[in-house]
Amino acid sequence: MMANQPKSGDRVSWKSHGGTARGKVVKKITSPMTIKGHKVAASKENPEYLVETEEGARAAHKASALSKA
Repeated sequence: MMANQPKSGDRVSWKSHGGTARGKVVKKITSPMTIKGHKVAASKENPEYLVETEEGARAAHKASALSKA
């Protein structure tokens, strides 16, 4: 788990259906949004992070789900 809040451009890894995924943080999300039909309930008090794999797939995760890669 990341001790500090991730920043845009940080290389990170996270658990995915197929094992461990790797990519980079695109941005911090502080308001609700939808990614690939999934609602992301982010807020300023409960931020999530938009991450992108090398293949271009995007997802949102809480900081606690991300590890420095």
